[in-house]
Amino acid sequence: MTALLPNVSVPGSTAVLVTTTDSPFNLSAAAQSLAPLCTLCCCGLLNRTLTVVFMVSLAFAIVVGNVVTLTVFMQTRQSRTPQGYLKVSLAVADMMVGVLVVPFSVYTEISLMVTSAPPVWYQGSLTSAASSSSRGGLLARWQPCMLIGPVFAGCTFVSISTIFLMTVERSVAILRPLHKDTLVTRRRTLLLIILSWAASFLLALAPLVLSSSFTLEYNECSRMCNYAPLWYGGQLPSDANILLLFPAFDFTLLGGTLAVNILSFTSIRRYSRKRKLLSEGSLPDGAGGGGGGGGGGGCPHRPSFSDIKAAKTIGILTFAFTASFSPIAVFVLGNVVGYTWCNFSFFAFWILAWNSCCNVIIYSVRDQRFRKGVTLLFQRDRSPPPLGEKS
Repeated sequence: MTALLPNVSVPGSTAVLVTTTDSPFNLSAAAQSLAPLCTLCCCGLLNRTLTVVFMVSLAFAIVVGNVVTLTVFMQTRQSRTPQGYLKVSLAVADMMVGVLVVPFSVYTEISLMVTSAPPVWYQGSLTSAASSSSRGGLLARWQPCMLIGPVFAGCTFVSISTIFLMTVERSVAILRPLHKDTLVTRRRTLLLIILSWAASFLLALAPLVLSSSFTLEYNECSRMCNYAPLWYGGQLPSDANILLLFPAFDFTLLGGTLAVNILSFTSIRRYSRKRKLLSEGSLPDGAGGGGGGGGGGGCPHRPSFSDIKAAKTIGILTFAFTASFSPIAVFVLGNVVGYTWCNFSFFAFWILAWNSCCNVIIYSVRDQRFRKGVTLLFQRDRSPPPLGEKS
């Protein structure tokens, strides 16, 4: 999620303060050109070099991992299911972070190391110019952060909404296994995927479309393109709270995902308990299932083992994303009460970016079909088996 980073100490903001106050502090601050918010230990040459190495490694892991994921799902016929389509949507969103967002941060960091003048999209360069001309939103002068910022925010929203849809799809398979093929179809899944992408990127553009009080700039704390308010007379714009749409959307979907997961795992636990009691002879065959018979602990509409394992895998995906998103949530709450937390913002944003390469690790550990597909993908000897031997 692209959050609102406070720019109180940004020279572009202090320049506006100078025009309305006579404070010597503001005058001395304005005299500094692009004064850094972080210390030498965080903005020095060694730190920037280590940061670039980390970013390059992360981009490589994100792109390679998600390319492997997409290739496996595209080449495996068993993966052409509603759940497979949702996993492809999630992989595409993650790969866009590795192809666009992270490489742009690498380019900016290298530019800051090899050139004396910061780029035009660097923090403070845009807020002062846009404030003086009273232009923001989509009317502001275009620069790369106008693309990179909404892409990162939109891909984050797509990831959240896709995980929510995957959770709902698995809950239908667990709670209503006989109606799964009727309720969850490929056509409906593709339609929901398209709607989730459209809604996510419209939400990412909302601060720029609905307001002229925001711009996007490269923040030297988070080392990413973030939304920045245009300060007028030392005051935040009256519509600054429009950015609360971001955490409201995130927490609503994450809360819904948690609630659906609780329902699914409660049903799985009840089914497993009945099956255990039946195997021990403590439960009569056909009991507890509404009169339905059959094995499976008196559950006539029992979910399959693959559905249960897939539900647990999606639960792990949800936990991993929530853990990656939690630092951003803490950072946003800190901003609300007035804390800047420059160094913490770097870890918060890049932990969220690191989540883009986690899914392939989870699939490799939990999904046997995925492991088999990766093995076939990298298997060099593809000679057919001898006659009479099953492939």
